[in-house]
Order: sequence, then structure tokens, then C-alpha cells
Amino acid sequence: MRSRRSILKAALLTGALTLSATLAHAEPLKVGILIPGSKSDKGWMESSYDGLMAAEKKYGDKIKVQMIENINYADMDQALTNLASKNTLVIGVGGQTQASVYKIAKRFPKVHFSIVGGNDGESAPNVAGYDVKQAEIAYVAGAAAAMLSKNGAISYVGGLEIPSIVNAGKEFGNGAKSINPNIKYTENYTGDFDDVAKAKEATLAAIAQGADIHYHILNLGLRGMEQAAKEKGTHIIGSYTDRCGTDPLYVAYSITGTGYQVQYAIDEAVKGSWAPGYKEFGLKMGPEASNMVICGATPEQKAKLDAIMKDLLDGKIKVLKG
Repeated sequence: MRSRRSILKAALLTGALTLSATLAHAEPLKVGILIPGSKSDKGWMESSYDGLMAAEKKYGDKIKVQMIENINYADMDQALTNLASKNTLVIGVGGQTQASVYKIAKRFPKVHFSIVGGNDGESAPNVAGYDVKQAEIAYVAGAAAAMLSKNGAISYVGGLEIPSIVNAGKEFGNGAKSINPNIKYTENYTGDFDDVAKAKEATLAAIAQGADIHYHILNLGLRGMEQAAKEKGTHIIGSYTDRCGTDPLYVAYSITGTGYQVQYAIDEAVKGSWAPGYKEFGLKMGPEASNMVICGATPEQKAKLDAIMKDLLDGKIKVLKG
């Protein structure tokens, strides 16, 4: 008969070999990400791509990424199907991916889907929607625009005329009026986040009405706004990432952390704590998720912006969803 000691030794050895084999065959988390626009758009898509790069740097070979970039809306279902068939976590960047994500998620119930910029209202057991709360930070951006405008006139150009983009435009105007009730505000939508010509046309029309500070929710269409502002000597409040000092055309930045949300989805999946459902980000998740920066702000400007953001957090200022 084998002694109790030899049995225990054999059990420990077997356990060690099993653990070693498990570790040796551990596979990286497979992440698929759909960036429907350009990853170098100076906006939503680039910020999301920066977040992906940060996650890859953090996790190294613990994650394996497949990215599909710059596709037509008509090809979104096919792109998400491709990603879902090969990955454990699939991230759709932008609210424009939401309808397709929910559609494809039904076919892949074991795959986790996260939507960067997801809206409330839909639900599925394998889909998480992350709301960046663009309307909230747009209100603060409007206040900054009113502080910076020399003409007392500002403008906003959005892409698709959908609730989240329209609500952000409305709150940009409301924030500006909180600083200057008599400010002139122009609001336009191009119908396309990437149409450079239409964005330029809309910006030039606003400039013709006196606007000297412009805000946007655009992707590649931002190039058109830049062209108009350069030609006419006006300025832009950028979005998504603080790049103060890199381009004199930009006088401020609203930080809408789409890259932060990409990292959040990957962090949660790596930890095994990923969960479905609607989740609000915005100011309450901290400055990486949402913030407002005037480049070279005076102490008075910074104090006023901080006070506005605190009132938003405390519920003293109410804004639309989006």
C-alpha cells in the first residue's frame, strides 16, 4: 500500500502539473474593435484608437486585437459579424454602431459587445452601452466658448442629426447663454460625420453671421471646419482629447473620453468583471472620462468652469441626455 505521504506528494505533483499546463495553454483575450471612421480624425475615432493603443501597451501579449477601420454604414453588419466570429470581446466605436451591434449580438450570445457612445433604451444579456454624456460636457464647452468669443457669436456643427448629437448642440447653446444671455448661436448638421465640404460650408455660413468660436461633433468632417476657420481667422474648441499647444487654431478642448471607455471595456474583460447593461460615464467618472480645458486659461476662467462642472455633478444644472 502507498503511504499517506506518497499519496499527498503525488497529488501535489499532479496539481502542479495541471496548473503548469493551464498556464502554458492560457490564451490571450481576443478583442475585436470596429472603428467605422478614420483613426486619425482628431476626434472620436482617434481618441478611441488612442485608448486601444494604451490598452495594448498595458496588457501586451495578454490581449490580441483585431481592428476594422473606416467602413461604410452598409458594411457594418458584415464587419461586426467578422469580429464576433473570431473574438471574445467586440467593441463598436460610436453610437452609429449600436443598431448593428444589437442585431449581431443575438447571433453570438457567448460574445461580449461594448458600445462606446451607447444610448439607453435597448438591452441584451451580452451588450454593454457606455454613455459618454456628450450633452453634459457640451454645456461646459458652450460656457467656455462664450468666455472666449470676442464677437459674442459662436457656432456648432454636428454630423448625423440624431438625438445624442442634437442634444449636445442644444446644451452647447445653453451653456453659452449661462455666461452671456445675449450670445448669438448658430447650429447646423451636415448629415454625415465625415463630409469635409459640408462641414466647411456650415462653418463658413456661421462665420458670415459673426461666429468666431466653433464647436463640433464630427469625425473627418472636422477638416472642413479647420479649413474655414483658418481662412477666416476664427478658432475651434476641439473634442475628445486635450491637445493644447499643438495647434493655435484650437483654443480649448472638451475631453470626452472615448479612449477611456475602450480601455474600460478591455480592463473589465481581462479582470473577468465585464457586465452588460447601460452605464453612464461623463463627469462623475473623473477627468479622464470627461473634462473641459481652456488652453492658457485665466484663474477666473478655470474657476468658473470648475464651478459649472460641480453644479452639473450636484444636479444643480440639468441637461438633456446624449
